[in-house]
Amino acid sequence: MKNNTKKLTKKIIAGKFKGKTLALPSKDTTRSSKSIVLESFFNTLQFDIVDATFVEVFSGSGSIGLEALSRGAKKIYFMEKDRDALATLKKNIALTDPSSCEVHGGDSFSNINAIVSKLKKTNEEAYFYIDPPFSIREGMEDIYDKTMQLIASLPQEIVKLIIIEHMTGLEIPEHLGSFSKSKSKKFGNTTLTYLQAD
Repeated sequence: MKNNTKKLTKKIIAGKFKGKTLALPSKDTTRSSKSIVLESFFNTLQFDIVDATFVEVFSGSGSIGLEALSRGAKKIYFMEKDRDALATLKKNIALTDPSSCEVHGGDSFSNINAIVSKLKKTNEEAYFYIDPPFSIREGMEDIYDKTMQLIASLPQEIVKLIIIEHMTGLEIPEHLGSFSKSKSKKFGNTTLTYLQAD
């Protein structure tokens, strides 16, 4: 029997790995960031990403972190719980520069502490890109509450900028821990909200 399931893919948009085709996990497990969202985000950061440390929470295929790597970020921390997504993520990293990437499997809410202590030890600030599964998914009803708690718990000294990709209907609080909302940008059903240290 012929297998007609089309593999989902996405290309790296710019930088040294431009044009590399990344595999995407099945839509059941993760939701890929739209290209328009990705482009807007990287246009906002432009050259700030060069030599930066980048943390992609809820990585999925790793398309955001690998785009950052392609555009000159020096170190990427990936965090992904889903087993299928994790396998896809590791294959995608192998197409780029694995020595600049560190993958943390398992639950992001417990893993974040390991990354926080590494950043503290090396005295580094990082960009945190947080794209939780939409809360309308089964078993994910409290995902946004947990994500807000995760953000509020981050120590100010290791954060350059926090970016949350979320459902447009969700109101992100003006203040979370020692961070405040600096701007939001809507793309249909998806919104990017930026938070900075107070």
